[in-house]
Amino acid sequence: MNVVEDRPLNTRIVLVRHGESNFNQASKVQGRGFLDQPDRQSVLSEKGQTQAQLAGEALASLSFDAVYCSPLVRAKQTAEIITKAAGCQLQPHAVMNLCEIDLPDWEMMTYGEVQAKFPEEYELWHHAPHQLMMQGKYPVAELFKQAQTLWQEILPQHQSKGQTILLVGHSGINRSLLSTALGLEPAYYHYWQQTNCGISVLNVGGDRSAAYLQKCFAGHAQLEVQLESVNITSHLSSLTKSALTPYKKEHVGPRILLVRHGETNWNRDKRFQGQIDIPLNQRGEEQAQLVAKFLETEQIDLAFSSTLSRPKQTADAILTSHNHVPITLIDDLKEISHGKWEGKLEAEIEAGFPGELQRWKDMPQDVQMPEGENLQDVWQRAEAAWQQIVETTPPGKVALVSAHDAVNKALLCELFDLPPAFFWAFKQGNGGVSVIDYTSGKDGHPTLMALNITTHLSDSILDKTAAGAL
Repeated sequence: MNVVEDRPLNTRIVLVRHGESNFNQASKVQGRGFLDQPDRQSVLSEKGQTQAQLAGEALASLSFDAVYCSPLVRAKQTAEIITKAAGCQLQPHAVMNLCEIDLPDWEMMTYGEVQAKFPEEYELWHHAPHQLMMQGKYPVAELFKQAQTLWQEILPQHQSKGQTILLVGHSGINRSLLSTALGLEPAYYHYWQQTNCGISVLNVGGDRSAAYLQKCFAGHAQLEVQLESVNITSHLSSLTKSALTPYKKEHVGPRILLVRHGETNWNRDKRFQGQIDIPLNQRGEEQAQLVAKFLETEQIDLAFSSTLSRPKQTADAILTSHNHVPITLIDDLKEISHGKWEGKLEAEIEAGFPGELQRWKDMPQDVQMPEGENLQDVWQRAEAAWQQIVETTPPGKVALVSAHDAVNKALLCELFDLPPAFFWAFKQGNGGVSVIDYTSGKDGHPTLMALNITTHLSDSILDKTAAGAL
């Protein structure tokens, strides 16, 4: 990715869900029950405590400038274990707006009991959660407002360059924080997976004054945010025997493993390659082998790749442990055509096309590559390729898709119906893996189970892959 991707956004937000609780073990609805009675709240199980310890160890290389947590016991316990394991001397500060969703009619009930007693509401919760009403309120809509308020409270306090903030919350509030950071509506609540002690990383920059944030959440401005990763669980693999969130056989739709190709020399040099067929360099081949090892025990039933050599080389490496799987090449998965920019460094582009590179950084949706494509073109063909892949992959099967930075970004944006203006919102590192499940079938909404896993490429929870041009 070019320098736009790696420009320093001022504040890093590390978002963690609490560890497994005794209510999680019993498949009970927790919500924010007994908020004022800590001795009656759910608490971390033994497994949950271990998860928190592993999360803290995974975050030990980071230096936190502030730690915030939900006041609910399970989140406070998690935050305390994480900070201790990470060697952080800060005391977690409990804030009400990190509380879990309020579901008063269901709390303390098992999900089976909820389904039996409230069948219509239970169905609505799964398929249209924003429409669920409980005691005269819409819980998901209220939670989205709570998330917006939390961003408005936290972000203006941490505008100094390079700060790292830890937030420890719950599945519902974390989903809402991810959604509201991108300006998504409550209908997208279930589009995110948040596993116990899963780690997400958001990088935030730009204007974060109270007035500007208010404009963002009113839909009149766009928060400058990059999701570096979402729901990373590889640090928990010793407990789960898998670095990925398990694919449940009861899901009636496919799983897609979306991979960006390994590094090339032109990535390393920050030279725009586009559709010029540049192969992997030595580091890229090593990354491909590391991705292959990472996925060697995972189910893969079908494989698709761009027609260019760098993603095909990456897919070939991954499939060495799945040699029964042929690769289907799809031309629409090719990288964006940069036209006359291809083969050039940024300084050369600025000299030949003054001001256009800055527009590409600031307003990518408005840039027409000279004798090349624009992002609307990429969105259109990427969507066509994705539909082909989803339709081809049977329920219960897993497809590998090996492609490029811009195409992967377009695909991820389209999962959330986001237009090209959000091009920079999802990071894709060389050799990064993202996981998308169609839990309700091909015609249902997708769930982003994990975004841009790169922990198999370095010993850091952060994406340490090289910067480089598209």
